Amino acid sequence: MRARYGVPLGITAVGAAGIAYAAGIETRSFRLRRVTVPVLPRGMRPLRLLQVSDIHMVGGQRKKQRWLRSLAALRPDLVVNTGDNLSDKDGVPEVLDALGPLMEFPGAYVFGSNDYYAPRLRNPARYLLEKASGQHGLNGKNDPAIGVERNPWEGMRDAFDAAGWIGLSNSRGRVKLDDGVEIALTGLDDPHIKRDRYARVAGGPEADADLSLAVVHAPYLRVLEAFTADRYPLILAGHTHGGQLCIPFYGALVTNCDLDTKRVKGLSTHTAQGRTSFLHVSAGCGTNRYTPVRFACPPEATLLTLTAPR
Repeated sequence: MRARYGVPLGITAVGAAGIAYAAGIETRSFRLRRVTVPVLPRGMRPLRLLQVSDIHMVGGQRKKQRWLRSLAALRPDLVVNTGDNLSDKDGVPEVLDALGPLMEFPGAYVFGSNDYYAPRLRNPARYLLEKASGQHGLNGKNDPAIGVERNPWEGMRDAFDAAGWIGLSNSRGRVKLDDGVEIALTGLDDPHIKRDRYARVAGGPEADADLSLAVVHAPYLRVLEAFTADRYPLILAGHTHGGQLCIPFYGALVTNCDLDTKRVKGLSTHTAQGRTSFLHVSAGCGTNRYTPVRFACPPEATLLTLTAPR
C-alpha cells in the first residue's frame, strides 16, 4: 500500500497545505511596499504618496480594516485610491470605516469594475484563456455583462467627495497641499469594462502645476500609450493583483489585462512615441470574494517617495 499510495497521498498533502497557506495566511499577510520615483522638478521637496488599491472588502475582514487604518500613521502628502474597493454589495460602510483615517489627508480616486458591479463566480482557468486570446473584461469579442448585480457605489463616491478627495473618472482635478504645492491629476474610468474616455482628458500635464500625475484602475496598453505620449511622468494603476497566484522564482502567469507579466506589479516604465513614463502597478490588498487566495504575492499598499532626479 505504501508503494501504490504513498506518493499520491504526499502530493495531496502538499497541495492541501499550499491551499491552506494561500487562503489562510498569505491573504492576511499585509505589506507596505516602498519605492522612490524621480519625477519632481529640481529643488522641490520630496512628496510622500500612498497608493491603496483593490481592497475588495468583504464583511468581517477586521484585520484588513485595522491594517488600512494603521496606514494613516505614515502621514502621506497625498493618498491615491486606484479602485476595486468592494467585493460585497454591503461592504461600503466597512470600506469607509477602514479608509476613514486616510480620508483626513488630501486624496484622489478612480473606480474599478468591482466598485460598480457585484462579483460573480467564474472558473479561474478563464484568466489563462483570456490571456491566450488577448481578450479581457469587456474588451475584444467578449460579451457585455448581462444580469449583473449592481453595487451601491454612489454612497462611497459621495463620502470620498465629502472628505475632499478628487474623483478622476474621465476627468481632471487638482490638489493643493498645505505648503502651496499644486498637484494636477488626470484620471480615467475603468478600461476593463470599456468606460475609459481619453478624449475627454487629453492634452497632457498642466503647465502651471508643480506636478502632474495620471491615474487609472486597469493598466491596459491603450491607456498607457495615451498617457505616455502626452508626457505624464508617472502613471498609477492597480487591477492586476500582482498576478495573485504566482510561481516562486518565476512570477505571475496572468495580469487580467494586456499588460505583460514582467510589469504586473511594482515600479517599471512605459515607452510610447519616443517618450517614457514611470508606471507603478499596485498588487492591491484584497481578492475577489470567490477566489480568496494569494500565493507568492502578498497583499500590499505602496508608499511612493517622489523626488527630483539626481
